[in-house]
Amino acid sequence: MLALVVVSMPSLAQDRSWIERSDRNTAMVFETLGAFYPEWMSYIGVERFDTEVTDLKPGRTKRIDAALGAMAQRLAALKQKEREVHVREDLDITMDALARMRRTAALEERLLVPFRDLPRQMFEGLQVLLDKRNPQARQQHALERLRRYAGMAPGAAPVAQLARERTMERANAKLAWPYRGEVEQQLHNCTRYVAGIAELFRASGVQDWQAPHERLAAQVREHCDWVRGTVLARARATPALPRELYADRLKNVGVDITPEQAIALGMTTFAEVREAMERLAGGDYRERLRELKREPLAPERILPLYRERLAEIEKIIERERLLTLPKRAASIRLASEAESAAIPAPYLNTPRLVGNRGEVGEFVLPLTNPNAKSKAPADDFTAPAAAWTLTAHEARPGHELQYAAMVERGVPLARAVFASNSTNAEGWALYAEAIMLPYYPADGQLFALQLRLMRAARAFLDPMVNLGRITPEAAKEYLMREVTLSEPLAQQEADRYAFREPGQAVSYLYGYSRLRELRMKAEIALREKFDQQEFHDLIIAQGLLPPALLERAVLAELTRRYPGTSRTPASPGGAGSRSPTGATAR
Repeated sequence: MLALVVVSMPSLAQDRSWIERSDRNTAMVFETLGAFYPEWMSYIGVERFDTEVTDLKPGRTKRIDAALGAMAQRLAALKQKEREVHVREDLDITMDALARMRRTAALEERLLVPFRDLPRQMFEGLQVLLDKRNPQARQQHALERLRRYAGMAPGAAPVAQLARERTMERANAKLAWPYRGEVEQQLHNCTRYVAGIAELFRASGVQDWQAPHERLAAQVREHCDWVRGTVLARARATPALPRELYADRLKNVGVDITPEQAIALGMTTFAEVREAMERLAGGDYRERLRELKREPLAPERILPLYRERLAEIEKIIERERLLTLPKRAASIRLASEAESAAIPAPYLNTPRLVGNRGEVGEFVLPLTNPNAKSKAPADDFTAPAAAWTLTAHEARPGHELQYAAMVERGVPLARAVFASNSTNAEGWALYAEAIMLPYYPADGQLFALQLRLMRAARAFLDPMVNLGRITPEAAKEYLMREVTLSEPLAQQEADRYAFREPGQAVSYLYGYSRLRELRMKAEIALREKFDQQEFHDLIIAQGLLPPALLERAVLAELTRRYPGTSRTPASPGGAGSRSPTGATAR
């Protein structure tokens, strides 16, 4: 039986038994998913799968589809018997997530040659276990996973060998091979991830890892030689995805508008934010930002400053009654080189959601991008004024608060795992930036608007790259010129649009716009009774519901609390799910 996180969620009924029943249904789904995606299950805290590795055996796609289809039927049967409305909602959320996974797998099977960044995936699969927040007993599981990656467990083949076999059995001229830029970056980072794995083990205290690591390192070298000789030669020259596949990518991150609508939203917002920056800067905002960046912090001052900013932000939150802060402290640290290669932008290393024993989320700050094309400094987050809004986004009241509140107050696991997507996570973090902005000094406000400008640019550049209307190189140049991003950060952005996470970049502005819309509906309905702390706490209490479900839940609860208030019609929209890779909030 899984050790599930169940604590109070104040917006829902006093009877907590329905949450336990919902979590039992979710645990059953975890058992099915763990057979194919054990690293994902480890990521959310299901320790039973810590020693297993991704299933890359023959017939993988068909076996996954059959298993998920059977589970969906089982959940549908449970829903027919279920009378509690919240449990039925959670079953719908989970069935929708399974349907999305099956749909995406079918599209990729029909359109793409299967290819994965295997060294990165193995690094991240071991990183989640060797995380310093884990007890030593759990870190020890990484040794068995390492052995399985290397094919040293009884009956196990090396994962690298299986990955090559799955690629070559689908090496069809009619299918799209990966984008050349993606393949080149993977080759550039092969040895970096192998070194990163060794660094993780050395820091952990786990013994006897050297021999399996040496064998895995040799297998990775062989694999990367194969990628260079076989995959790179066939890689496609442009990143543009088939239109139906890009539309699916948007749906999977919770964006339920068309690429053309996303472009229009992004361009309109970009123009408005740029005008606000010009007014604030009293002239050319780009030159003012460059001036501020010329005074970077010394490396040893970066973490202390960010911690100071966090403390100042928490004081503002309490003074202005913006929302209720979690009881536990937030954590901030710098990224290692391998972590910076895997995710070359600030992000939240989320805490486990299953079996949490006090682990907290970590705001992780990379100071370099090993994938950059130049040695230009990454000066986007090292100026003192830049620390305000980045801390608000990644720590509080942004991502870290979302997860800390879920652990402390409790939400059904279906709403924390299967309802989650970039639109609800990133939309809240960008909204969190916005509610904090008025309390910053002028230079801090300028950097806050710069990051909003970047999110607006993402909303039109990402679809334009994936529809073939602009090259990644031109998108990068635009970001450096008009948003004043450093070359390393602009490269990270261009890579994100082209191959790392096509569609995901749209989710920030779209999720933010839906939250702003929901707030206006609540203000109109409640008028003088509207209280922003109550509104924000109510949003956080729902977990990571996508916009349509969040709106329905929040407006229904406000109507219950304030009988007789006017109701505004709910917006149409769909729900999404976290990807099997365990996408990290950024």
